[in-house]
Amino acid sequence: MRAADARAARLARLAAEDWDILVIGGGISGAGVLREAARRSWKAALVEQRDFAWGTSSRSSKLVHGGLRYLKEGQLRTTLHSVRERQRLLAEAPELIERQSFLFADRRGRKPGRWLFQLGLAIYDRMAGERSHAYHDAAATLRLAPGLSTADLRGSMVYRDAKTDDARLVWRVLMEAEADGGLALNYVAARAPVLVDGRVAGLEVQDAETGIRYDLRARAVVNATGVWADKLRGAVGGRPMLRPLRGSHLVLPAWRLPVAQAISLMHPHDGRPVFFYPWEGATLVGTTDLDHRDGLEREAAITPAEVAYLLAAVNDQFPGLAIGPADVAASYAGVRPVLDDGTANPSAAGRDHVVLDERGLISVTGGKLTTFRLMAEDALALAAGRIGKPFARDAGPVFRPAAALDARLPAALRHRLAARYGAAAATVLAEAAPAECEQLPGSDGYWLELRRAARAEAVVHLDDLLLRRSRIGILLPEGGRALLPRVRALCQPVLGWDDAHWDAEEARYLALIANHYSLPPLEAIPDWQGYLGGEGGAPVSTT
Repeated sequence: MRAADARAARLARLAAEDWDILVIGGGISGAGVLREAARRSWKAALVEQRDFAWGTSSRSSKLVHGGLRYLKEGQLRTTLHSVRERQRLLAEAPELIERQSFLFADRRGRKPGRWLFQLGLAIYDRMAGERSHAYHDAAATLRLAPGLSTADLRGSMVYRDAKTDDARLVWRVLMEAEADGGLALNYVAARAPVLVDGRVAGLEVQDAETGIRYDLRARAVVNATGVWADKLRGAVGGRPMLRPLRGSHLVLPAWRLPVAQAISLMHPHDGRPVFFYPWEGATLVGTTDLDHRDGLEREAAITPAEVAYLLAAVNDQFPGLAIGPADVAASYAGVRPVLDDGTANPSAAGRDHVVLDERGLISVTGGKLTTFRLMAEDALALAAGRIGKPFARDAGPVFRPAAALDARLPAALRHRLAARYGAAAATVLAEAAPAECEQLPGSDGYWLELRRAARAEAVVHLDDLLLRRSRIGILLPEGGRALLPRVRALCQPVLGWDDAHWDAEEARYLALIANHYSLPPLEAIPDWQGYLGGEGGAPVSTT
């Protein structure tokens, strides 16, 4: 079945059925709600106005972590919940959620000192029920991180957290939900709640592709739209409660910034935590944490000041590499839904979540990528009374075990298939031609991922394919422009797009890359050395 025909069939099902629960928002929060509802055999559907994981959930720091820095802010409960959820995910999907070692250099005169940091790590490990940290002297540190600055270096603390492909995590959770009967549709926008006797009893939605509107019937409606949650809440009289914070990142070729593990530091300009680590065959550098003043309807983009700020962090730790703007392959920026608690410092704002019922609209927002399951359970606990179904928190798994693959296959290919497809890994491999089992240049991905996505992963636009189903757009220069002819040959027939359609999509995609995933003009980027003078130096723009 062509992708367009499959989409039409899913739209018909969405409009025809009565639902126990309708979820608005196709990021990790909404995907988690759909998964937990479907696992309990509730009739559950999800709509997303753009693509799945289009917003924050494809633009995060890619970390599944306990929030070590939240200990400093006294957010013990947030850290405890995050650590325990991290451990669950590592156990359930070890290929998708991978262990990542972090190294934090201990330097004279730099905060936090060795003993305070180790105390935090001891608490962190105690919460996880393991010991994963150790202290290394200066000589051992330089063996672990060749090229690291020796200035005032006494040693390093090394500990473990975890990383993932955030957009793929969303897709895997959605697929687990659909395997249990859930339905997820992208490019279907929520226009307004349907009110009966003053309470929400359904949802008016509009298909972005055809413009057709539908009135959907549901016993409960969950607003899981993240940073956009206040807009929907306003329709039922809710007052704004979110503080949009932008986090921006740089992507560098691995050969230009080669690190075997994550390097973590407190930025010399403002004492904020910054890191860089190996991800998908490249090196990721992040993140900033700034009030986002721009409109939420347009894609976020990194500012010149943020570029300089992140480059300063890299050069502070590896001055011999002389990393500059010309070395950056791509950038991306996302906006986080943080609860506005009046804190002046954005980095100190709480990362816990909130769930509330306003005239029958159940909103779940705030929180972290790592704790999506807990957020979903809280939303379902509030929805259960409206649906008339029993609800109990349980330890049921989010993910089914990955399919067993032939041990004679290359280990990297087996790992990749298990991570991206889980229980469907063997089926995906069986569909692939031998040439599609080759790796994509400059990344850890394989060609087979592109054709599979075009055929079976709800691709509506080219950026769905290249920015979220695969990550070519943020891993390769110019969004992978050099690979587009082969991508076209592989995927155009499967998508059913004629030449005019493909040409329009390619032009749209390349404009998106230029405007939102590339650096600002080089002449606009300040000298990064201005961010190495300690607090009170050049400010990072908040616009």
